[in-house]
Amino acid sequence: MEESCSVSSLPSQLSSRIEAVTGVDPELRPATKPQFGHFQSNVALRLAKSEGRPPREVAASILERLDLADLCEPPEIAGPGFLNLRLRSSVLAAWVTDQLADPAAGIEPAGESEVVVIDYSAPNVAKQMHVGHLRTTIIGDCFNRVLTAVGHRVIPQNHIGDWGTQFGMLVEQILDEGTNPDDLDLAAMAELYQRASGHFKTDEEFAAAARQRVVALQAGDAETRSIWRQLIESSLVGFNAAYSRLGVLLTDDDLAGESTYNDDLAVVAEELESTGAAVIDDGALCVFVEGFNAPMIVRKRDGGFGYAATDLAAVRHRVRDLHADRLVYVTDARQGDHFAQVFAVCRKAGYLPDDVVAEHVGYGMVLGQDGKPFKTREGTAVPLTALLDAAEEQAAPPVALAAIKYADLSTGINKDYVFDVDRMVQTTGNTGPYLQYAHARMAQVLRRAEADGLGEQ
Repeated sequence: MEESCSVSSLPSQLSSRIEAVTGVDPELRPATKPQFGHFQSNVALRLAKSEGRPPREVAASILERLDLADLCEPPEIAGPGFLNLRLRSSVLAAWVTDQLADPAAGIEPAGESEVVVIDYSAPNVAKQMHVGHLRTTIIGDCFNRVLTAVGHRVIPQNHIGDWGTQFGMLVEQILDEGTNPDDLDLAAMAELYQRASGHFKTDEEFAAAARQRVVALQAGDAETRSIWRQLIESSLVGFNAAYSRLGVLLTDDDLAGESTYNDDLAVVAEELESTGAAVIDDGALCVFVEGFNAPMIVRKRDGGFGYAATDLAAVRHRVRDLHADRLVYVTDARQGDHFAQVFAVCRKAGYLPDDVVAEHVGYGMVLGQDGKPFKTREGTAVPLTALLDAAEEQAAPPVALAAIKYADLSTGINKDYVFDVDRMVQTTGNTGPYLQYAHARMAQVLRRAEADGLGEQ
């Protein structure tokens, strides 16, 4: 294999040859620094423990029996006994050429395709998307694209907040003011919510009417449901505009709001109680799981259901009806304990079989220049549109988008980061615009090469 190599076979060929000599998987990894070559293996260090010999001695013994001359320069032993492999220039050139010609850009397909359900974004109806939705949307979209690229069937689920007692206030305020819901955008709905909230706190008659409106919504009252649906439709216009600006894949086909599971909540409660997974405690239906200080309340003493019941119903649906092999929830890291308990309860209830993986991907917060959670002067979350506008004031939309998304994705997922537009849009350093600039320069070189008749070389 001097002049060519299939896109995905080179690392596996190297691994196979080392394993043939050592008898164990070399766990070949890309080198951490250029001076270490292209690939590294710690196989000698692992074997040294079982053989009772110094790692460098084991490494030397491996190299005496290892033939990689057609692929690599002479391998080197580094540090305590790492094997460093540097590809021959001709092999590297052939490998890169194959990758350039491959529609998958050298991405190896997954060994076995899975159905992966990813829960992300999840804005609230009648409220503007804010800085808190930035990371879940970008990271979730990244998982969607990567997992799809390697051959998995990805089912996005946008679990929007489209149900709850707040809609009683909103609908009652709309009727009280005589407002046409179709005339409300997200900003106007946010203002409406503030008025309704204030009205609820200061006017007992309005508060009583709002509570009754919640009952009407739950009972399916035609007028109430019509206004509720209009609020959802108007909110989706704003959500989709944000998704379009961010360049993410979410569409209305991916919607799976809280209301989706309304009819399942009583069924879930009945199943949990009948199987003994849940018990009545102080009038509430609870599930006790070892390792958690408090039980999960599925049904409250007043007969109502909370968010936990909805989350259980969602897991049940995604495994039973969507046939998920893996569930991925992308939310703020602070929700980690909640989802750990949800998964534990679902295991106990049988909603999560042993062969289905469920994981919570928690991310850090977006901070302001003061190092504190990014908020407006009034102390509220910064609207997502304001962040995008701020970036587009500094750069053209495609560059601004690259700046924001790269700044987010290049930050350790568990780490907080400061939203600094000036730094994000710089064309030097570890930024999105720098990568775009480098790509544009490389494309220019290739165009000139092709113009000079070097396209095939």
